[in-house]
Amino acid sequence: MKVVAFNSSPRPDGNTAYMIEQVFEELHKEGIETEMINIGQELLWGCQACGKCSQNKNMRCSIGSDMMNTYVEKMVSADGIIIGSPVYFAGLNAQAKALIDRAGYVIRANGNPLKRRVGVSLAAVRRAGALPTLDMINHFFLASDMYLVGSSYWNFAFGRLEGEAADDEEGMRTMQNLGMNMAHLMKKLKIDN
Repeated sequence: MKVVAFNSSPRPDGNTAYMIEQVFEELHKEGIETEMINIGQELLWGCQACGKCSQNKNMRCSIGSDMMNTYVEKMVSADGIIIGSPVYFAGLNAQAKALIDRAGYVIRANGNPLKRRVGVSLAAVRRAGALPTLDMINHFFLASDMYLVGSSYWNFAFGRLEGEAADDEEGMRTMQNLGMNMAHLMKKLKIDN
């Protein structure tokens, strides 16, 4: 089993990455392979509403000048997906939005291959906006017919400067529980399939 995580923070070693690593630690304990993809410094185009993914049905976005098609391939090959975003102006950042918009259209236009996979959203937040950020990411998972994983609290931690999220004890417990819950669900689904 494999989980691919998309870190949309422009700080590849920042709070969002640290939170994903906390989830990964629990997944590794259960023998689940993980991969983190840092998209926060990528120039990702937003969806252009061209409809080519629906016309071509080739599991590709027509915008070929960025890494989006590689990211869609990574999603389709994984059993679980994590999307982590820092909170910008009370919502998810532009890279996370481009990822869920474009990948979402491609996935839905091509028979919804993420159906019954496991999805986890998480947000690094300074003060406010974590819940709208999680909500937007969860809409992608729900529209992709995926199972959402929750934890002992909402999937966010507080921290502005790099490393500050580690000081949020409840946030770190939430990430650990999130990893345990994700591993548990993935193993149960594997048995049933």
